[in-house]
Amino acid sequence: MSDAGLGTNGKLGLPPPPERRRVGADLVRGAPAELDDGWRVARPEHQGMDGAMLRGIAARFTAGAEAHAHAVVVARHGALVYEHYFTGEDWRWTSPLGVVGFDAATRHDLRSITKSVTSLIVGAALDRGWIEDLDTPVFSYFPEHGELRSSAKDRITLAHLLTMSAGFAWDERGAWDSPNNNERLMDEARDPYRYVLEQDVATPPGRIYDYCGGAPTLLQGVIQKTSGKPLDVVAREVLLAPLAITDAEWTRFPNGDVRGYGGLRLRPRDLAKIGQLVLDRGVWQGRQIIRPEWIAASTAPRINGDGIFFYGYLWWLGRFLVERHEIRWIAAFGNGGQRLYIVPRLDLVVAVNAGAYTAPQIVGEIVLKRHVLPAIFR
Repeated sequence: MSDAGLGTNGKLGLPPPPERRRVGADLVRGAPAELDDGWRVARPEHQGMDGAMLRGIAARFTAGAEAHAHAVVVARHGALVYEHYFTGEDWRWTSPLGVVGFDAATRHDLRSITKSVTSLIVGAALDRGWIEDLDTPVFSYFPEHGELRSSAKDRITLAHLLTMSAGFAWDERGAWDSPNNNERLMDEARDPYRYVLEQDVATPPGRIYDYCGGAPTLLQGVIQKTSGKPLDVVAREVLLAPLAITDAEWTRFPNGDVRGYGGLRLRPRDLAKIGQLVLDRGVWQGRQIIRPEWIAASTAPRINGDGIFFYGYLWWLGRFLVERHEIRWIAAFGNGGQRLYIVPRLDLVVAVNAGAYTAPQIVGEIVLKRHVLPAIFR
């Protein structure tokens, strides 16, 4: 369970979900609501997209409830062109929320998309001088755990954490309740940072990608030590507040720290803002929030990831073939079907929330490959 979570159906006095708004006598399905949240909205046709193709998203996932779709938000050329919300069962981390009627005001677990947010915060820490060099050994930030050092562990750097290549003996692919699931054991530890540093090194650092929730957790510890602030406070100051994201929530470790590897909960439109920030090389509404050099560095291929994908600094990189067009994307993935796709060539952002925690996580790929991209190339 590389991430875990749910979304409460907190109402903030927003208009009814977009699919229930009427323009004249016509029911508008998927038309983004005009809210005071920093997004401008536009008709898909005005942004070079086929609106009918996008509107097919609602019908596909309403009829196919087994995909567990919760929310889809699409932005092109800096404007929202589509949003639709569904009803389904969800969780807040490991706590069931029951059946939730999702809308624009509903927060949702991002699960491992949180890792990519942590990457952005690392970029802000570099900019502020809290971190000076990604080649710094990790143990230099944790002298209180010096007795855990070894010659192999001393070679692990911040860059290795960012590329999931630290080499720790780590396995989180099994069931969450497995006695050998390192992620769960870390999650329940009194000191999650010490738990990660206690693990043996199985492969030389920097050589092999191996997914490890302990890597962003150690990065979180570094940021907290060097900034003198909890990660959620840093995130609010350097990233969320500048994006006018005011309704963020975090789940927490038993020690009270937020889960920097999977605990962030946002509304779907706010998740799309993070994608737009990356698409625009760190700029939101004319303000440079994250340096463009960090956006470029963190979304460049650094190591071979799972299967055909590459991995940057806690960001996925891949491609699809649609209508004989090779489409390269940057993405953040989270358990249950949480997806944030950024397609620079097409000036496109797609944010998806889902509840497929024990089912195939297919919503994001179907939305992008069968609806959004064909809506551009049709």
